Amino acid sequence: MAPSAMSRSNNWTKSLSEARPVPYWLDDPGKPHPEPALTGAETCDLLVVGGGYSGLWTALIAKERDSQRDVVLLEGREAGWAASGRNGGFCAASLTHGLSNGLTRWPDEIHQLEELGARNLDEIESAVARYSLDCEFERTGEIDVATEPHQAEELHDWHAELESKGLADGTEFLDAEAVREQVASPTFLAGLYDSRGVAMLNPAKLAWGLKRACLQLGVRIYEHTPALALKPYGAGMAVRTPYGSVRARRVALGTNIFPNLIKRVRSYTVPVYDYALMTEPLSADQLASIGWKNRQGLGDSANQFHYFRLSADNRILWGGYDAIYPYGGRVRAEYDDRPETYAKLAEHFFTCFPQLEGLGFSHAWGGAIDTCSRFSAFFGTAHQGKVAYAAGFTGLGVGATRFGADVMLDLLAGERTERTELEMVRRKPLPFPPEPFAWTGIALTKWSLARADDHGGRRNLWLKTMDKLGLGFDS
Repeated sequence: MAPSAMSRSNNWTKSLSEARPVPYWLDDPGKPHPEPALTGAETCDLLVVGGGYSGLWTALIAKERDSQRDVVLLEGREAGWAASGRNGGFCAASLTHGLSNGLTRWPDEIHQLEELGARNLDEIESAVARYSLDCEFERTGEIDVATEPHQAEELHDWHAELESKGLADGTEFLDAEAVREQVASPTFLAGLYDSRGVAMLNPAKLAWGLKRACLQLGVRIYEHTPALALKPYGAGMAVRTPYGSVRARRVALGTNIFPNLIKRVRSYTVPVYDYALMTEPLSADQLASIGWKNRQGLGDSANQFHYFRLSADNRILWGGYDAIYPYGGRVRAEYDDRPETYAKLAEHFFTCFPQLEGLGFSHAWGGAIDTCSRFSAFFGTAHQGKVAYAAGFTGLGVGATRFGADVMLDLLAGERTERTELEMVRRKPLPFPPEPFAWTGIALTKWSLARADDHGGRRNLWLKTMDKLGLGFDS
């Protein structure tokens, strides 16, 4: 390594010297105290398992639909401690992990899916106001940025395709000058600005606010209470916990990547670990050097992409790129910390924003995302319709989990609605194969995506085959 390159590498490493290996959002002195664990036996109309967004939205909407419904929620740790408190805080309208994925998989439903997604985001914004959820909600939009010439061409062509299909409302193509007027980086060559479809928020505060709203509506929440087993009991279901049990007429499972109580569902998801850094607060001069006056979320257009945004106190969250699948699909706390990825992210950060060299990172963390083979949520029921589940949100769960909550409640009610009639809801993705085939396939896909980034976006035979089978991103 040349001396100048070695010096820069040392500076990048030094930027991590005081980074705490904990999620920034959860490192908050205002964090609420946990509710007591369940001891003894409970009965209810609806039992919700999981205290992340999926479970919290389900419990809240259940009470909104019927204030007399008796609802209990079980959380194995504390509300929002897992993916719901570790993500980037991008609350997207998309229910399909982006328009490209939606157009490929459900072209006949894409306009309806986009309408439902936009309505869902509006309803989240309304709930934030209605329940005074202090979650730093900002309807800023998002810019997909190109950092390579082929990406700029692809963004331009993609915008033209969206216009031809009547799906470009609220989007604008930005050339290099225009995108750098929004956010100043020498690496930005173009951008596609979606001004309506994404909001920025504090993800942990959203989870904590939803918990408070549920309690206010009469939901009984038990934290540090993992659900250990599910079985039929009379006309309903019973769930066993370490110190007690719950009998319920209906059960909604929102357990994210953690083992689903319906064992046949487990093969449909795998954990992929994602990592992020948070900077110290920017000074006024540092903030002026990058612009970003409109505070949009940003993501680059590579297959191995970064996502980044400003926090309420003008820090920059910088995440993504590495997506790590542990052999065997294990979910373990030690995987939440990965220094080699932090060093790589720091290097990429200062390549994007060289004018911020000398800025330090205060927090560095990771967490598991529940990924399925079609990269968007799937749904289903079990035990003659007494149990419903939603899973596989693949990184866009901040917004889509609310839609998933509505779907689960529709399914439990046995109702035919515009949601339950969607092909997206009626059909499941392909399950993942057993090991070692899952690890081999995921590793080969990741290698192929990185190779495509390095070769002008050209997809190799493996990726083309995956596209034909409906597996993987088709970017």
